[in-house]
Amino acid sequence: MTSANVHRLAVALLAALLVGCHKSGPGETAAGDSSSAARTKIRVGFSQIGAESDWRKANTESIKSEAAARGVELIFSDAQQKKENQIKALRNFIVQDVDVIVLAPVVKTGWEPVLKEIRDAGIPVVLTDRRVENEDLYRTFIGADFVEEGRRAARWLVDATGGKAVIVELEGTPGADPAIDRKKGFHEVIAQYPEMKVIKSQSGEFTRAKGREVMETFLKSPEGPSITALFAHNDDMALGAIQAIEEAGLKPGEDILIVSIDGVYAAFEAMVAGKLNCTVECNPLLGPQLFDTIEDILAGRDVPKWIKTEEGVFTRETAAEDIKHRRY
Repeated sequence: MTSANVHRLAVALLAALLVGCHKSGPGETAAGDSSSAARTKIRVGFSQIGAESDWRKANTESIKSEAAARGVELIFSDAQQKKENQIKALRNFIVQDVDVIVLAPVVKTGWEPVLKEIRDAGIPVVLTDRRVENEDLYRTFIGADFVEEGRRAARWLVDATGGKAVIVELEGTPGADPAIDRKKGFHEVIAQYPEMKVIKSQSGEFTRAKGREVMETFLKSPEGPSITALFAHNDDMALGAIQAIEEAGLKPGEDILIVSIDGVYAAFEAMVAGKLNCTVECNPLLGPQLFDTIEDILAGRDVPKWIKTEEGVFTRETAAEDIKHRRY
């Protein structure tokens, strides 16, 4: 017997001992009975980053509701934006003998040890929203092209300004896949326009409160009066920045043009109000795609390494009509 098989047997024995007596850890809930009678169901462990934004909340709800609709037992763990909580949850999923593990990683690096443990236990891993470095350690990634999102934001800003802008940038969580790639795509495009300069760039941690705080700092800096545009890596930071701009006596969307990414409902409200100029969509409603993919994996069918989501670009000129069709 190979070492991998020995490991799987040990995990299975431990899981058997824990059936009926396991208690969920902090932030962890099971959408279904864990008794032996319920083990005919597909059991999926889902480690979510947290609830730091409207986008994340919509993403979680999509996955939870789709699991319930399909009769899947979903063991959900909220990591509260801490990598160590996610690693703990992943190891708990191994012990609980889940059929598939779904991970939305808070950062891109440092997952190899725990993902190797999961691989040795014979459990397939599906990534959603964000990726990790080692492609050999997961079956597929379901999510957006973050680099292209950054490019789309930059292209809109180039068109809106005629290729001339003094830009500040609110970055996402340091080390997070979308923060890295959205920045890459945005700077790739504006590098072609000598009169478009990013003069300040700082993390707003993907939260509204931090976006407001950092934007206040930008505006109070010596370069503050020269700012003509803001690129925010997500809508929540842009919405926080709008508050800071108004408090500084300026008109967001007029004195400072604002482009952000996600396409949440609150961003459309801000566009209708004339305070946000453009949002690049990043679709959070991944539940149906995710569980279609899980069913394919468990049936032994091949799945692509990257399953892309379909997304658009929305501006305040059409926001009043577009908002009627938003689901999140």
